[in-house]
Amino acid sequence: MEYRILAINPGSTSTKIAVYNNAKPVFLKDIRHDVEKLKEFKRISDQFKFRKEIIITELKDSHINIDTINAIVGRGGLIRPIESGVYRINDKLKKDLQEATLGEHASNLGGLIADDIAKDLPGCHAFIADPVVVDELEDVARISGHPEFKRMSIFHALNQKATARSYARLMNKRYEELNLVIAHMGGGISVGAHRHGRVVDVNQALDGEGPFSPERSGTLPAGALAKLCFNGKHNLDEIKRWITGSGGYVAYLNTNNAYEVELMAEEGDEEARLIQDAMSYQIGKEIAAMCAVLHGEVDAIILTGGISHNPMVVEYVKKMVSFIAPVVIYPGEDEMHALAMNGLLVLKGEIEAKDYDETTIIGK
Repeated sequence: MEYRILAINPGSTSTKIAVYNNAKPVFLKDIRHDVEKLKEFKRISDQFKFRKEIIITELKDSHINIDTINAIVGRGGLIRPIESGVYRINDKLKKDLQEATLGEHASNLGGLIADDIAKDLPGCHAFIADPVVVDELEDVARISGHPEFKRMSIFHALNQKATARSYARLMNKRYEELNLVIAHMGGGISVGAHRHGRVVDVNQALDGEGPFSPERSGTLPAGALAKLCFNGKHNLDEIKRWITGSGGYVAYLNTNNAYEVELMAEEGDEEARLIQDAMSYQIGKEIAAMCAVLHGEVDAIILTGGISHNPMVVEYVKKMVSFIAPVVIYPGEDEMHALAMNGLLVLKGEIEAKDYDETTIIGK
């Protein structure tokens, strides 16, 4: 039987949509949004109607009959920590997405838009899959050093899990048989220790720790940050922007475009090369730390995400960590395929969708 799945992946300045007939993509579109238009909305949740209408228009203009869609899978947002898997979109999930329980992010709109479109389509199901809040941390990894601060699992779960399973298939093994360290390198950078199918430790990639990235500051000196917060010159919103949105490449080089920095470095810009090398250096250190989490028993180190297209970054990281395990490159990210395939597995009955409720929410 052929199933048709619509995948929706809202990003900070774009919305990606795709239609799959079973595992075959029949429509892909990266809708770029005018940044000035987005600034008109006070909160990300206020963009709901704007983005939904654009999606519907794009599908109609491309002669995609939405009445034929069997499932819609939205990118999961910043909800409460949950187990890995595919989730039906229920009222509790929608409430947490709307209220931005863990914070505002464009991905919060994925599930909301998926549900709103699906409710008008007979027999159509709405899901999210492996959102950024997937939490499989071991208890020892949750301890920060002070009881007022708890380490949290916020990372590129969808792409890391999909990449891990792709590598496992290539090796003719199950994901659950392998120990992997996976670095997703994009606008944000997350490095996860995958032990037998569970991410037992990972840096908090949204506004916390780990390597800096094109737009995030990563781990900052705690004492200096505390002094900055109380020097009377900056408010909370400004400092939060420095941490996420205006950190990393943006702060040093005034751009969040990693490819632009790559070209600058290639053309001899010494500052661009130094900052790019510093980011690569921090990625290598984080990978080595996650290898220690796995006691050095690592089947492969995988580099993925958009920045893994950059040979300078890849070679820098490989020189630092290839003595530990083979380094495998999965350039870019295929989150649209991952979303659609998660929906297909549910439709085919190969996995069971979960409910977002007291049985699956972690640390209630």
